[in-house]
Amino acid sequence: MTEPRQRVVIVGGGFGGLETAKALAGAHVDVTLVDRTNYHLFQPLLYQVAMAGLSPAEIAAPIRSILAEQDNVRVMLGEVRNVDLQRKTIDAGSCGILPYDWLVLAIGAKTSYFGHDDWERFAPGLKSIEDAVEIRRRVLVAFERAERTDDERERRKLLTFVVIGGGPTGVELAGAIAELARFVLSEDFRSIDPRSARVILVEAGARLLPSFPEDLARSAVDQLSELGVEVRTNARVVNIGPDGADLEVVSDNELPGLGSGKELDHLFSATVVWSAGVRANDLGARLAAEGVPLDRQGRVLVKDDCSLPGFPEVFAIGDMAHFEENGKLLPGVSPVAMQQGRYVARIISKGSRSNGQPIEVKPFRYLDKGSMATIGRSRAIAQAGKIKLSGFVAWLAWLVVHVWYLIGFRNRFVVLLTWAWSYVSYKRGARLITTTGWKPESSPKLESSVPPPPSSRRADGSRGRSSVPREVVRSPESDRQPGRAPTPIS
Repeated sequence: MTEPRQRVVIVGGGFGGLETAKALAGAHVDVTLVDRTNYHLFQPLLYQVAMAGLSPAEIAAPIRSILAEQDNVRVMLGEVRNVDLQRKTIDAGSCGILPYDWLVLAIGAKTSYFGHDDWERFAPGLKSIEDAVEIRRRVLVAFERAERTDDERERRKLLTFVVIGGGPTGVELAGAIAELARFVLSEDFRSIDPRSARVILVEAGARLLPSFPEDLARSAVDQLSELGVEVRTNARVVNIGPDGADLEVVSDNELPGLGSGKELDHLFSATVVWSAGVRANDLGARLAAEGVPLDRQGRVLVKDDCSLPGFPEVFAIGDMAHFEENGKLLPGVSPVAMQQGRYVARIISKGSRSNGQPIEVKPFRYLDKGSMATIGRSRAIAQAGKIKLSGFVAWLAWLVVHVWYLIGFRNRFVVLLTWAWSYVSYKRGARLITTTGWKPESSPKLESSVPPPPSSRRADGSRGRSSVPREVVRSPESDRQPGRAPTPIS
């Protein structure tokens, strides 16, 4: 007698969830994958959409088409509201109540403003296509407004771009904005010189890219400096508003008996982008109500087989999981999620054939193949084991890795052609200013996502400061890699 097929529910169609579903091809299970969007997003290239280098469709692919040839998988568009661990069901909203024998939670992470969610309106993060298109709109609109204003102070504000967070995403965004201003837009305006734009990259700690070796981080700073990016460290943001950010800066002045102090300063800018931290998805808090342990960032504390304590049939992988290996927390990078997805799929496949008997499971082990971060055209850093690369060679390696791991032949072909054209001509074809409908996740109702237009009040916000304040910022950090961890070599 044939054993009935067990039901596997996967929540999330990102790297981890998609890899789990693909690894279950041919297994004696019925898989249901639920995601709030109908596409898989290649997040490492999201900044390219934000900086008009690529269009959204070039870094995303419909989940249904990816899994179309896998007969044992059903894809459902919906958002999971709750999980009932005792009854083994999930509430998938419009999709109804879905029972499961095995559950894989792979819903990723959200941008963290460290308790200041009201800042999101003025400093969007970069986690979704909507975020990327909104950042693109704000950056391009800033140049357009600078072109038409006669107020020199307002023009300086509009041509000052601040990126908060010195992790890989911040470095990539800062370099891309600088290239956009210095090369792509350099001859497109008549009243302004886009090359005069100031790009300021802000980091909470003593240096950029703390997950990389110090020599590679120094190389990144040098390459950013070549693009004109100002790198600021050891400063903390205490407020963000329509006129920029208020900062707490570590002072170099020594106070007798007290050491160095702190100063308050203001960064005058119309466009601030946040890449300083992440937090777990809100579903984790609902799991906590059922007794599931969480860490301080809301991630699920999982066992060494990625399962929830007390629930061996439920797994949490990727950014929503707190998984320690040799006492160290695994970073929030796509290879961790992908490797965990394949590992969990093997457990499910083996368990579905065990007739309910316990199965022997070896602990998950992460194979780190290296990481990389791009800074701009022909500029990047990379590390794989003891091998360290920087500059043009690292950029070539970055390009090959990203094109290779894009899903779908068409996506690879289009992206490669787009990059080739951009490299030769310094032109970008996705410089469209569109109405995005974007709004902060923390504020369901938002009057307008458009920064306020120039007004008759003082351009420095009536703070009584110089029109060119000292531009130093510091961002808070989480204990995981800020914004996005370095692009891994999968």
